[in-house]
This record gives sequence, C-alpha cells and structure tokens, in this order.
Amino acid sequence: MEETAPDRRPVRVLVADDETMVRAGIRAILARDPRAEVVAEAADGHEAVSLTRRHRPDVVLLDIQMPGLDGLAAVTRIHQALPTAGVIMLTTFGEDDFITRALQEGASGFLLKADDPRELLNGVQAVGAGGAYLSPRIAARVIAGLRAQRVAGPRRTLEHLTGRERDVLAGLGEGLSNAEIAARLHLVEGTVKAHVSAILGKLGARNRVEAAIAAHEAGLV
Repeated sequence: MEETAPDRRPVRVLVADDETMVRAGIRAILARDPRAEVVAEAADGHEAVSLTRRHRPDVVLLDIQMPGLDGLAAVTRIHQALPTAGVIMLTTFGEDDFITRALQEGASGFLLKADDPRELLNGVQAVGAGGAYLSPRIAARVIAGLRAQRVAGPRRTLEHLTGRERDVLAGLGEGLSNAEIAARLHLVEGTVKAHVSAILGKLGARNRVEAAIAAHEAGLV
C-alpha cells in the first residue's frame, strides 16, 4: 500500500448505511489505506446530513436505500450543507432507476456493494481529489440505460469538441481530478477547469459524472 504523501492529509470519509455489518466492512477496507480516514458513521439519511455538517468530510459514502431519509433525498441536503463534499452512492443490482436519479442530484460516484474492495479505495481517492468515479459494472449499466433513453432524442456527440477537449474528457472518464488532468496534459489547472466547463456546455452534461459517462460511451476510456 502506498505511503501517505507528507503534504496531503487523508481523505476524510463519512459512511452512511443502515446495515451495521456493511458499515463495519467499509470501515475495515478503508482502514487498509493510510490515504483515507473514516470520521463518522450514519445509519440513515438524516444522520448523514447532520454528521456532514458536524464533521465536514471530503467524501460521503451513501447507501441509496435507507429508512427515514433515503440516500437520494440525502444527496441534495448534503450538498446544501457542504457543497464541497463529494458523494459516492452505494448500490446493489436492480437499482438502475435510483442510479439515474442520483446522477441527476449530483452524485460524484457510484459503487456496487459487491465490487472488489479496490474499487472502493480507488473511488474514495478519485472523488476526494475532486474527480468522479464509476465502477466498471455501474458504468456499463448507466451507459446502456442512457442509450435506451436517447433512442427518441438527440445523442451527445463529440464532434464539436476540440482535440484538447477530447483529451480532457478522456481524463474525466477515468475519474481524474482537474489537477491530475493538468499534470497529465502539461496544462495549468485553471486551463483544465475552463476546458471542463466548455465540455459540459457542449455535451449538455449537468456534471462531471455525466461527462465521464459520455467519455465511456464514445470509447475514449
């Protein structure tokens, strides 16, 4: 496992799931990585929102289906309480409609509870750095769903993107942050931010996750 960079603190994580065993499992996985730190656990959406205000985590791992206030409703309230927090939705098979709705609410990542633990570690780091992350199986399902929805409507096309914008979009598809894309392409981070804004506008994407999906769909990743 990598050593924690001396100039970068661990990603602070809040875990929200109504199942105690699931929370314990996630905590155990994240404990293996010195780049992550679980700062709080919540058993429902209301508690997740309250603990977000109190602990100000970098990333909230949020189960979609919880009693009281479910994950979908909690995403909006978490963003209102702490706009800088990235939210990763934890899902199971058969929740495709929920995934689409969470995407619309601004979730930054999606993971299946049955995914390899490495996906959890990768997702937390990507979203913690300001990027987006889709587990491969989630990406395939979301893309299939979006394709079906677009049969009667306009498809996103990359023809209006410049070559550099395509390079940046490929980075978004990999879940890279602006800083990571800038380092890869030898650009200033502010330039990458401008490219991302232009990409979202040209694709009609509401957020980085939708742009990442477009990158996967176009075969850039």
